[in-house]
Amino acid sequence: MQDTLEQGLRTVLRVPVALTVAGRTDAGVHATGQVAHCDVPSEAWAQQRDRLVRRLRGVLPADVAVRDVEEAHPDFDARFAALRRHYVYRLTDAPWGPSPLRRTDVVGWPRALDVAAMDAAAGRLLGEHDFAAFCRRREGATTIRTLLHLGVERSLDEVADDEVVVIGASADAFCHSMVRSLVGALLAVGEGRRPVEWPATLLSRTERASEVPVAPAAGLTLVAVDYPLDRELAARTQITRARRD
Repeated sequence: MQDTLEQGLRTVLRVPVALTVAGRTDAGVHATGQVAHCDVPSEAWAQQRDRLVRRLRGVLPADVAVRDVEEAHPDFDARFAALRRHYVYRLTDAPWGPSPLRRTDVVGWPRALDVAAMDAAAGRLLGEHDFAAFCRRREGATTIRTLLHLGVERSLDEVADDEVVVIGASADAFCHSMVRSLVGALLAVGEGRRPVEWPATLLSRTERASEVPVAPAAGLTLVAVDYPLDRELAARTQITRARRD
């Protein structure tokens, strides 16, 4: 998606464009709340700012849409200034599978799930921990994260008029494949293959746990990214760049 959007911006603005995004999602993951920034010459911005969204619509593929553009504070950084990122994972354990209206972002699960057990297991993972067991390690990157929210519930999807299992996850940041791995561990609990306590026991690991399944990408959506006030952007960026050990 990043390459596609950069090419669309280059076509419209007629200048080189390099995007910085709030979160790099795995292939197949959706994003309705992605945030990105780039530096462009003031002349190009002045010429296109009032019509940029409409012009991008004409050059981007149908599965990519830019909803808004605005001039950012000089200290703004889409990645490092972010306070929190919010994801939602949707699936259904209904015998008939996902509604055709939601077939691209709701995963059909073949076995019945105990949502109460999943939610209880999720609550034990909250806080600042080393989530190495749930991450695909990247050289030089820390796996210490603060998980602010992880909850599981059944909810009526108004688009499909059908019940879905919704897993919400919020953190200051997520490492590679972390959300999908957390979901995979909770699904193991929901199926009764693992006890409620099991996901939390993995927090003592210092490397990826091979027994943790990675949930399918299609059910995951980045829905929002939170940022501080403009006067706090520089300080937040400095905090985020500091490695946690």
